[in-house]
Amino acid sequence: MALTLTSCGGGDSAGGGDNATIRLVAADYGDSADNSSEKYWDELVDAFEAKNPGIRVNVEVHSWNDVDQRVADMVRSGDAPDMAQIGAYADYAAQGRLYSADELLSIPTQADFLPGLAQAGEVHRVQYGLPFASSTRVLFYNKTLFAKAGITAPPKTWAELQQDAQALKAAGAQTPYGLPLGPEEPQAETLNWMLSGGGGYTDNVGSYTFDSDANVKTFEWLRDELVAKGLTNPKPGSTNRKEVYAAFADGQVGMVNGHPTLMRMADAKNVQYGMAPLPGRDGTSAATTGVADWMMAFKQHGHREQVGKFLDFVYQRDNVLKFADQYDLLPVTTTASEAMRADKDNKHLWEFLDELHTAEFYPVSKLSWAPVVSKLKKSIGATVEKNGDPASVLGELERDAEATENSARTQD
Repeated sequence: MALTLTSCGGGDSAGGGDNATIRLVAADYGDSADNSSEKYWDELVDAFEAKNPGIRVNVEVHSWNDVDQRVADMVRSGDAPDMAQIGAYADYAAQGRLYSADELLSIPTQADFLPGLAQAGEVHRVQYGLPFASSTRVLFYNKTLFAKAGITAPPKTWAELQQDAQALKAAGAQTPYGLPLGPEEPQAETLNWMLSGGGGYTDNVGSYTFDSDANVKTFEWLRDELVAKGLTNPKPGSTNRKEVYAAFADGQVGMVNGHPTLMRMADAKNVQYGMAPLPGRDGTSAATTGVADWMMAFKQHGHREQVGKFLDFVYQRDNVLKFADQYDLLPVTTTASEAMRADKDNKHLWEFLDELHTAEFYPVSKLSWAPVVSKLKKSIGATVEKNGDPASVLGELERDAEATENSARTQD
């Protein structure tokens, strides 16, 4: 169900100046009516309109299940919203539909974005995607199960992770390590393991590297040293993240890579857990997965000035921090990040915040990424099945990714 927010304001003409109505379509980060993003936007819009009485802001909040499609339908029907806060921006940028960041934002606002996130929002070195919320991944471990298995510290290497998983299994843990490679969101777990093995989705010049030696060896290790030895959930290729998180919150999983939402789930069921950097092949992983959601502004209705004023307000430090606090997410600006790091009430997020500086993000600026990740979701789980062939699966993904990228460049 869409949640539509319409705050009282000034005029609603479609023209320029300070008299216009602008529309935002946004995703809902809440999991119930009580913590819906509707409340955040309602309060923020009221505060903005009080300072800018000529600008009226209408906000529609949709669930993550359909918000991207809703925006796509609006664009296709010829009535794009002025702003959209969704999961991807590159296609719209390539079509010439979006304002660039420097066309919208004041210099201080644009300069305040964390550098890695600002870069992730670029297409052809021009920033169109404005980061809105972010998260990173760390290793969660169940302290109670660790104590029962005689484990005194979280693992720093793959070998230690395997040893700890074996100890957990011997001590009766139902799932020593939770490995979600099912179709819901395997791209995060996949990148976690690629990075910890010295690989990744792309190289330092942005070319796809699915079938690199490092990536192939990573999934061979997962297949042979964790899955084949019964140290994970029985069918990782069909197990989704939500299932693994729920099992961890029920005290059934010894270790899992997770983001801040898992803290709330575990706290709600009084699970005693710890967090640590991701283990790597030979030591702590040099990088972790970063995930960002995006704000973008469409040119269609010509409200550049009004949208710019609103977005400058959205990205003020206190507003960014309030949203991050409310949903246990990470701020996307330097000033808000520094404020979170200085606030002991946010100590539970410091581990994730520290990882943000070295996080690697999905290659969302590549026009091919959406179809590529769609194929990955269907096939990556086969790499760790019995008799699975990582080189073959990753090779096919590489060929498809390269072909899709070449096609997208031609159309661009």
